[in-house]
Amino acid sequence: MNFQKCFDNKKPVIGMLHLKGDHALSSLERAKKEACIYLEHGVEALLVENYFGSNRDCEAVLAWLQKECPRAKYGVNILGDYEHAFMLAKKYHAAFIQIDSVCGHLPKEQDEMLANHLKALRNTCGAAVLGGVRFKYQAVRSGRSVQEDLLLGMQRCDAIVVTGEGTGMKTPLEKVRQFREVLGDFPLIMGAGMRPEMIDDCFSLCDGAIVGSYFKEGHRDYGDVNPDYVAQFMDEKRKIE
Repeated sequence: MNFQKCFDNKKPVIGMLHLKGDHALSSLERAKKEACIYLEHGVEALLVENYFGSNRDCEAVLAWLQKECPRAKYGVNILGDYEHAFMLAKKYHAAFIQIDSVCGHLPKEQDEMLANHLKALRNTCGAAVLGGVRFKYQAVRSGRSVQEDLLLGMQRCDAIVVTGEGTGMKTPLEKVRQFREVLGDFPLIMGAGMRPEMIDDCFSLCDGAIVGSYFKEGHRDYGDVNPDYVAQFMDEKRKIE
């Protein structure tokens, strides 16, 4: 699906559901609570990811979203198994899929197989694909330049996701500008390290942002979502709209 069509020509904030769970609160119940906080404060989309939970946990949350939040825009990222993400997206009508790397992390022979596999999967599923290039924690094995990997990545997804070195770490603006120069008008998403003070730069250069750690206690990935952080962030974003 075309990225702009998927997000109604808006520049979305995509809130992460990391699926943390414990004995006091299951990953599903926590995800329900977090989703309601996000939606209440105007976060435009939700991303279900098996960061702390399992593939089964992801499926349970997607099933709940489909049944109880039919108007919500939601997507899925199955770390290490993008094929399963396509299956879940199709089954639960997810609007988008995130894949941490669609280009650059594999040697040539394996990269060609990935390209063919992604093309086949995209033909079976209408979800938009948000694909990482030079993504956090991903090795660079392509032997190509950043520009070459980006140009190939554009053929494999509907938006490129750019990050810094790790979860919760700021995405360097010089890297964002480098990506934008190569991509032209192709959609670009900031995928990590968002802070309110970055909103102006982010949304002038990018077409959306994935926000996880900032919304949580201590601004750490394992924290609980803090409604005040979500409200403050979204208030700042509305100032530039």
